[in-house]
Amino acid sequence: MKKWLAMLLCAVLVCSLFSVAQATEKKVLRVATWDATTTAYLDATKAAFEASHPDITIEYVDLPAGTEYIVKLTAMLTAGDTVDVFDVKEVANMPALLEMGAMENLDAYIQASGFATDKYAGMDKCYTDAAGSYYALPFRNDFWLLYYNKDLFDKAGVAYPTNDMTWDQYADLARKMTSGTEGVDKVYGTHYHTWRSAVANWAVCDGVNTLIDGEYSDLKYFYDLAQKLEDEGVCRTYNDLKASGLNYRGGFEAGDIAMLPMGTWLISTLIADRDKGEVKFNEFGLATIPHAEGVPVGSTFGSPTGAAINVNSAQKDLAWEFISWRSGAEGAKAHASVGTIPAYVSEDVAEVVAAVKGFPGDAGSKAALLPTAVYLEVPVDPHASEIRTIVDEETNNIMSRAVTVDEGIANMNERAAEVLGE
Repeated sequence: MKKWLAMLLCAVLVCSLFSVAQATEKKVLRVATWDATTTAYLDATKAAFEASHPDITIEYVDLPAGTEYIVKLTAMLTAGDTVDVFDVKEVANMPALLEMGAMENLDAYIQASGFATDKYAGMDKCYTDAAGSYYALPFRNDFWLLYYNKDLFDKAGVAYPTNDMTWDQYADLARKMTSGTEGVDKVYGTHYHTWRSAVANWAVCDGVNTLIDGEYSDLKYFYDLAQKLEDEGVCRTYNDLKASGLNYRGGFEAGDIAMLPMGTWLISTLIADRDKGEVKFNEFGLATIPHAEGVPVGSTFGSPTGAAINVNSAQKDLAWEFISWRSGAEGAKAHASVGTIPAYVSEDVAEVVAAVKGFPGDAGSKAALLPTAVYLEVPVDPHASEIRTIVDEETNNIMSRAVTVDEGIANMNERAAEVLGE
């Protein structure tokens, strides 16, 4: 009898231990991304998600960054890899990923969960097909806003830029902030980096014009404005910047530029560089990008980063739990906690970004994180790469003064028509 009881107790103990092991065994969700070991927002996302989902472990599959990412990802997916989630680095990669059937249709998940798709200032539409079905969700967004040097404005006794300026008002403010002659006493009212996006891409902020529509007269105002400000000495010239190789970051941090249109990625860099003593002024501020007459305040352009569910995943419900959390309010706060701008737009999320050490302390800078509409710099289109090259080349010709603005635009129209078959 004692022997039998001992055997029974042993069996019960083994079963209990097995049940406990099953209960504590975590599910592993594999997520393909890039720079997994050096990207702060990935660490923050993993920690926050696992804290709220203690039965799930996120395992990042680290692929090469840059253009290699889509090459490696495509090869992996084509080979049937069952990674559960993969990040979509460039919106331009969407057509190819859709064509190869790698992305799970998310419509049923969105409908069943009541997931709100109206929190992204329009960037969610980047991840739909021609029929309007969703295949990915945005979780990060780099959009353009206006940086300004508070020290220079305070010294000049001029009011800071506001979140409701037209481009004409911006130009007048830049002129007012320009002072001194060439050399150490010179202060430039604004600065245009040599990218086409920094000079003339503002035309797409009306939500009507795009860089692939084949007609570029809408860019004329912005080329004319930049050249006029160059001629007045309000900003460094395109040719001088090309010759010197001066980067927008180094230029602004040197402390002689009052305003700088640039993307949100510069925020965390400025904060870090200031902590290292590399910024030659104390305080910077942020404002929304100026708008053309008739264009709604808070309209800008940018580029999102999204995540999709692998059609070959064996854990699609779990994958949806992750990407919907990541793109929702809680995931956005995790991103914002390390200074990364999430795709989700809300006052609460802006508050989290504004609480990051070193972020400008004024209400206007926080409000600049709440765009009303974000349009793609270059829309997804089979001809996008060719058209982008044409516009960039003609922008260089215009801004280097090799051709007039009108001649450059005429060249764009003619060359684009050949590509588009018009």
